[in-house]
Amino acid sequence: MNDLSIPVDDVAGDVSRIGAVLGIAGVGLEGGGVWAGQAHYLVADGDAAVVALEAAGISATSAPALVVPLRADVPGEMGRMMSALHDAGIRVEAQYSDHDNRKVFVVDDVERARTLLG
Repeated sequence: MNDLSIPVDDVAGDVSRIGAVLGIAGVGLEGGGVWAGQAHYLVADGDAAVVALEAAGISATSAPALVVPLRADVPGEMGRMMSALHDAGIRVEAQYSDHDNRKVFVVDDVERARTLLG
């Protein structure tokens, strides 16, 4: 899976356009959201998403994303996961949930993070 990162100014207008372009390209969104002027969406094919968006004049980047289950019934689980990443010196660029209640991490070392979080 890949994290698609897109700068946004007008959330409703920009996300409407992003959704339309990706829909036409057949790229489904598996999770994500918008915060601090940046949209992040989980997609299966990051390259296809970037090509479609850039053809429509929308700047976008794609990076590998780590998707792991979250034991939501365990209080403190998110803190434990983030502490493990922090203690290992892994930089977290973004974190959000997908549509299957899994956590998505955009990190500077996906393989090390995968080993830590399993």
